[in-house]
Amino acid sequence: MLMTFKDLKLHKTLLRAIAEKAYEFPTLIQERAIPLVLEQKDIIASSQTGTGKTAAFALPILHLLFSRQDAPKKSKKIRALIVSPTRELAVQIKDDFLSYSTYTNLRTAVIFGGTSIAPQKELLKKGVDILIATPGRLLDLHKQDEINLDYVETLVLDEADLMLDMGFIDDVMKIERLCPPAKQTLLFSATMPYKVEELAKTILKTPERLEVTKQSSTSKNVAQRLYFVPKSKKIELCLHLLRNTIKKGRVIIFRRTKYGVDKLEKTLIKNGYKADSIHGDKSQSNRQIALNRFKKNEVNILVATDVAARGIDITNLDAIINFDMPNVPETYVHRTGRTARAGLTGVAYSFCSADEKAYVIAIQKLISLQLDVIEDHPYPLDPKTKKEVHRSKKGGSKHRKGRKSEASKKKKKRWY
Repeated sequence: MLMTFKDLKLHKTLLRAIAEKAYEFPTLIQERAIPLVLEQKDIIASSQTGTGKTAAFALPILHLLFSRQDAPKKSKKIRALIVSPTRELAVQIKDDFLSYSTYTNLRTAVIFGGTSIAPQKELLKKGVDILIATPGRLLDLHKQDEINLDYVETLVLDEADLMLDMGFIDDVMKIERLCPPAKQTLLFSATMPYKVEELAKTILKTPERLEVTKQSSTSKNVAQRLYFVPKSKKIELCLHLLRNTIKKGRVIIFRRTKYGVDKLEKTLIKNGYKADSIHGDKSQSNRQIALNRFKKNEVNILVATDVAARGIDITNLDAIINFDMPNVPETYVHRTGRTARAGLTGVAYSFCSADEKAYVIAIQKLISLQLDVIEDHPYPLDPKTKKEVHRSKKGGSKHRKGRKSEASKKKKKRWY
């Protein structure tokens, strides 16, 4: 018999909010984690993006704090602290907490860098029960005596593997020490590399271990297609797929660099596509605007770097394109996890140039799966050597002046 949210014995106000979101059955991570959090046990959980892990800690935290919801605003203390590696993920977690706590008086706030610190100070002065924060801004405000962590009862470290990859290990250790020793600690991570295991040993007390998805596995609902293509032809292949294969639908295209993201976004817009982008050099407000446009279907293509896109909750995504193959194999798992969420199907298209072949080998080794190579496309590499196929060009050298007039050239529609 399927477990329902009612079976988890959460407060009626939380159940009402869950029902309004049309959630009836908890996901596996929610079913396993919520009872343990309610028992105030430490947890180390391996759960990939899209499995509902935010609700797995948000709902029981709200339940545990329910009895103190009516404290006067200014006497409210930070009882739950959620540390997130990126601004986008922090905002998403805040939105989820606000949604679930609609019928309570519990106050949630989010703080992050890259924006003015003054409004965040004012927000904290009004009294907060639940604080979601990125590490740098949290420590800045603590140094300025704007944040008191002496009353924290539950500390959540979300996307711990990304947090450590981004160099936040020292900050995380500082934050943990600033909280009371008797607190409950919940560590969530998409993968469990050695450094995450070591962190868990240092800060968790006899934790319960939850592994909901097979470590570093990709979803069975994602069709994973690999295209060997010359680096110089990736843009043409991308446009070819958007015109002939993907056509309509919501797509995230991943590039490794901010420069690459900007270049591809301009190319897509020139070719008539509704596209926007997010990366670390964009201001927080511009990143949020781009994300909202994508969620509202004002644009259907989002070009992104991995750090900017990590943890963003976007539903009904039809496909992702790995324009650049990731040099860290776990990143491939995170990217493909953006599509085929909540039991839906999706497609991951990966473009591999000659110098990226080693990345593909590492990815296939990690996921124990041979990617489906698509050879029938207009821009192949040589199938044996995986080098660019040199075809004779009827027009001669591209640098030689052709016979067409300048007026004729201007009329010709360019690919990019």
